[in-house]
Amino acid sequence: MTRTANELAKYLACTLEGDGTVQLSGVAAPDSASATDLIYVEKARHLDRATASQARCVVIAPGLAVNGKTLLRAENPKLAFAKAAAWLVPAAPITTGVHPTAVISPTAKLARGVAVGPYAVIEENVKVGEGTEIGAFCFLGRDARVGAQCRLYPHVTLYAGAWLGDGVILHAGAVIGSDGFGYVAEGGKRWKFPQVGQVRIGNDVEIGANTTIDRGSLDRTEVSAGVKIDNLVHIAHNVHVGENTVIAAQTGISGSAVIGRDVAFGGQAGLGDHCLIEDGAVVGGQAGILPGKTIRSGQIVWGTPARPLQKFKDQFAWSGRLPDLAERVARLEKKSAKGKV
Repeated sequence: MTRTANELAKYLACTLEGDGTVQLSGVAAPDSASATDLIYVEKARHLDRATASQARCVVIAPGLAVNGKTLLRAENPKLAFAKAAAWLVPAAPITTGVHPTAVISPTAKLARGVAVGPYAVIEENVKVGEGTEIGAFCFLGRDARVGAQCRLYPHVTLYAGAWLGDGVILHAGAVIGSDGFGYVAEGGKRWKFPQVGQVRIGNDVEIGANTTIDRGSLDRTEVSAGVKIDNLVHIAHNVHVGENTVIAAQTGISGSAVIGRDVAFGGQAGLGDHCLIEDGAVVGGQAGILPGKTIRSGQIVWGTPARPLQKFKDQFAWSGRLPDLAERVARLEKKSAKGKV
């Protein structure tokens, strides 16, 4: 899609400086951009790259300038650039039409404009909203609900009864609604605890490749609107994730954890069962939170067991000095044994 710099400035509510007739059809990094690509600069150290770039138009922060370019001034250039990218380069369709190899139950209801790829399976009483795209080899179990304008990439699996809101993106291999890990022991045998609850995914959620979200055992697993989840994340049964939380790759969240709004998880974080992570908390990469613990609103924690960031830094610094301290103690012990201390 081709737009002028003037059209883009109006769309982004940016201030335009320079030639508003510049044609734009893509986005790129400064080093690889062509004349029709948009680039952005948010810090002075990137100005030289932008100046040398072939790009003719730059989204730029206040107080910065690039000679010879059309400038779109934005308080948050990175955000403006992301919005521009979505407008200039919309995502390519996953599939179009309904492929003849797709297996669709007569009782399934597909709204206008739904596209279904090769070998997808849609079971009984499934409902799919308008404009949703279902990629090759996807499986939608009976009674599943999928909202409007969703994108299910190939090999996505929705177990029976899973619910997706509008605008949900599921990347390849995501599994929604699998059984949680719950057993009761008796005499050397483990009996499976019922896993018959629901799983609901809110509007505008994006879930990465090969991520799994279990259904509730007797209640519901819920991922609220605007949550963004990376690849290879596991969310167990009965977990509740608040709006706009972000979860990086390989994080594991145990059963019945409650996570507030706007929480951020670094990669490989681990939560024990029944944890409470309050609004706005930050859980650092590889942090481990013990079962039943609470992380307070706005707190930043790191390490295992997780502790406040400054405390973690202090303890980590001391642990690095332990070899030197051990040598000093050994020398003092020798002096003490010789009666020199």
